[in-house]
Amino acid sequence: MNERVVVDPITRIEGHLRIEAEMDGPNIAQAYSSGTMVRGIETILRGRDPRDAWAYAQRICGVCTLVHGMASVRSVEDALNVDVPPNAQLVRNMMIGAQYIHDHVMHFYHLHALDWVDVVSALSADPAATSQLAQSISGWPKSSPGYFADVQKRIKGFVESGQLGIFANGYWGHPAYKLPAEANLMAVAHYLEALGWQREVAKLHAIFGGKNPHPNFVVGGLTSPIDLNSDSAINSKKLAQVQDLIKLMQQFVAQVYVPDTIAIAGFYKDWAERGEGLGNFLCYGDLPMSGGPLSDTADFLFPRGAILNRDLSNIQPVDLHADGEIQEFIAHSWYEYDAGKEAGLHPYAGETNLEYDKRGGVKPPYKQLDVADGYSWLKSPRWNSASVEVGPLARMLLLYADTSAQAHPQAKELVDSTLAQLGLPVDALFSTLGRTAARTLESQIVADAMQGWYDQLIANVKGGDTKTFAEALWQPSSWPKQAQGAGFMEAPRGALGHWIVIEDEKIANYQAVVPSTWNAGPRDPQGIPGAYEAALQDNTQLHDAKQPIEILRTIHSFDPCIACAVHLADPETGESIEIKVS
Repeated sequence: MNERVVVDPITRIEGHLRIEAEMDGPNIAQAYSSGTMVRGIETILRGRDPRDAWAYAQRICGVCTLVHGMASVRSVEDALNVDVPPNAQLVRNMMIGAQYIHDHVMHFYHLHALDWVDVVSALSADPAATSQLAQSISGWPKSSPGYFADVQKRIKGFVESGQLGIFANGYWGHPAYKLPAEANLMAVAHYLEALGWQREVAKLHAIFGGKNPHPNFVVGGLTSPIDLNSDSAINSKKLAQVQDLIKLMQQFVAQVYVPDTIAIAGFYKDWAERGEGLGNFLCYGDLPMSGGPLSDTADFLFPRGAILNRDLSNIQPVDLHADGEIQEFIAHSWYEYDAGKEAGLHPYAGETNLEYDKRGGVKPPYKQLDVADGYSWLKSPRWNSASVEVGPLARMLLLYADTSAQAHPQAKELVDSTLAQLGLPVDALFSTLGRTAARTLESQIVADAMQGWYDQLIANVKGGDTKTFAEALWQPSSWPKQAQGAGFMEAPRGALGHWIVIEDEKIANYQAVVPSTWNAGPRDPQGIPGAYEAALQDNTQLHDAKQPIEILRTIHSFDPCIACAVHLADPETGESIEIKVS
């Protein structure tokens, strides 16, 4: 085997991800993405009450603290044809919206920004010049010279004490960093501000769902009733808190997150030509604007559809139930199918049969994966046999390309104005930089949409409609003997689907196909790479193989959450297994 650049683990993500890059001089010729833990939630859920599925499925991840619970509840509601009340849909929209904004801000500042921001460089910045820079791009109040001088002192204290913490092992001073010292200081200041900000906005989940992380759900609507005069329900005080939190989100996104993204992108325009890969994009659609049923896809904020070969003029329809559309393959995964490793299975018929030793698994410690056979615990999802990318870029492309009566003018205006400010063509969207910018711009769209959902909820309540739960099909005696349903949503990281098969009031089969499986999965039987692999093979050069910051930039632009995709436990003891690799 040719020697490869190995990054294991990819840090500043949730879960365990290994990337191996085969080099051709300074260029990445082939890349391989490996999830090094296996998810077993599907097998845990078999035989359980479908109404309890969300409580187990939500524990797939501790970062996306509600999305798996939401998708699970929706799968049961779809199987049983449960009509969720409009108030419940509006509240769910706001909970999802808060997850988007919290997640995207956290990702940009705490997980991805350090790929572009040199923290140590901030020590040489002029606080007065930093203040001028900050005030030139935004009206954010925390932008005085004294404020930035105080932040600089805090950073200096960290450096001199040797307690840089998560900043300790950065590639500081790497020539790939291009920001002036003042921009670095501004970004680090906002990094620190975002820590306190995210603690506040997480309260919205606790108001509507009882707690955060992992708020409570119920098949048929909400766990909390609306009663303006009750201390234990969603009352006037709690709704006023929600309004304050929405304003807090809108202000930070508009005055800090969006300006910072555009300002930083201006120094990295070369990354508008790197890191696309596939040119295929998939979106399930989500967020019914008027609180209507999920069957009315025309009412979605994010439209459903697929784009192939960058063709924005041809949005293809997507059917989550069709046997031949969404399938998972295991040609290069550590699983077995009864029909063989070349087969593709729709999630309704999905299998979770672990097989490491016979499917190419190598004994640790090892230097390289055996990519000729299995090399990942992730499967390879495909839509109509196409390898596709999911996530913010897919959603923004569909919004931008949508020519229907429901086309989103704000999305087009945000994209066009951002490209104009950066002096970049539309093709720049198809890149590492475009992927990062899409996440920021959709945060602005969702933050503004949240106010509309809140206003609709308040209008409903004032009009006397406080219903939040549909009880008609709660009892299993009302269910058909057999049923199946697809619970979908657009999670912050992309298209998320939970498929459930119910027989005799119990779960007969359960499969989750998550965003990081779509994006991080290995090659399929035809040798077609997944989105991570293809993106790294797209015009990626390494300045220094020992400090592969270029790999981190593109992989982090997807916001990996491998915990959603994989877990691993000892089959005899049930204890978690840690695999150490060299």
